Amino acid sequence: MSGSRPPGRDRGSWELSDRLIGSLDNGLRTLFARSPSARAVPGALDSDQAMAGGERELSLRLMRVNHSGEVSAQGLYQGQMLVAREEHVRALLSRAAAEETQHLAWTQRRLEELGGRPSLLAPLWYAGSFVLGTVSGMLGDRLNLGFLAETERQVESHLDRHLQRLPAADQRSRAILEQMKRDEAAHAVAARSQGAAELPHWVPRAMRFASRLMVESSFWI
Repeated sequence: MSGSRPPGRDRGSWELSDRLIGSLDNGLRTLFARSPSARAVPGALDSDQAMAGGERELSLRLMRVNHSGEVSAQGLYQGQMLVAREEHVRALLSRAAAEETQHLAWTQRRLEELGGRPSLLAPLWYAGSFVLGTVSGMLGDRLNLGFLAETERQVESHLDRHLQRLPAADQRSRAILEQMKRDEAAHAVAARSQGAAELPHWVPRAMRFASRLMVESSFWI
């Protein structure tokens, strides 16, 4: 019978297989396709003032780092969704991942406008984040949500630092990062409202170390 499933596979196994296929599809689209955006890129294209060569290069490198962060976010959320137990947790992660897809598209577009390219290490960031998200999800939904909340808190701090470093003339990049920061804060609030657990103190420290590695590498490569 068309569409029937082979015997010996329960519904849970099929759902996990479907989610895994979806995660693989997301990874391929994140790394090798142009990301769609249902929302307009923040900031007017003609809002920039003239930038010196050094200023443009700094903006380019900062936005490459932020693009790498959005690639990592896709891997992280896909890993978390793969093993999340409760449907409401998967739904929250799915909504956050969809919004992060907008951020991915914005940073990709801005990189192109600045004459740059994504980090050559993007596949590594996606794969590593996917594994990390899967591991955090296997620890249970409350810790999974706690990991999400802490991730977004750290991303907010990171965006604050980049907003301070951006050349004053680069108003378009500034508008993008400011909107991203507002969205990340909303994700953290949503995770806490769903019962996010406090993480052991060493976990945020390890996350900051991994984030620094990604930031420093993507700035140059």
